[in-house]
Amino acid sequence: MTELLFPLTTRPNAQRAKALERFIIIRTALEDGISQAQVASASKKAPSRIRLWIKRYQEMGLSGLVNDVSYANKGKSRKLEGTAIQLIEGQVLQTRPRLMVAIRRQITSIAQPQGWPPPSYDRVRHIIKHLVLILVTLVSQGAATYREEFDFLYRQQSFHANAITNRLLHSCG
Repeated sequence: MTELLFPLTTRPNAQRAKALERFIIIRTALEDGISQAQVASASKKAPSRIRLWIKRYQEMGLSGLVNDVSYANKGKSRKLEGTAIQLIEGQVLQTRPRLMVAIRRQITSIAQPQGWPPPSYDRVRHIIKHLVLILVTLVSQGAATYREEFDFLYRQQSFHANAITNRLLHSCG
């Protein structure tokens, strides 16, 4: 790792506490010879997380247990180009709804000449599923359907300030 090694005493109390918590979890695997799988099961942590903590402890000591690794592409697709995702969303948001199979076929035909990996059916379904329902309804079914589904059903107009509130107070008491 290319991380600079800072002494644990220079870290804030919250980070030191986090490092100590992690050490307590992995300590049995380091000192008592308990398997990493058993430690992961007992602590309800992922086995890969336990392996990472042990590796970082062995390389950097307690300072290695302070920070989690953060990735530059966190929250973004690692297998699919951003342009391909935008193309899939664009296909879904057309006025005539298209089948997922047709969308995948078209994106695959675009992706191959570009050198992008073709999207799987599952990935296309995931992208379509996570589009905002309101936006899809507005684009594919029109403004009238959008109003029926998502606007208020009944609107009351008052001619004076607090007229609705006054009517409710007088009718209750």
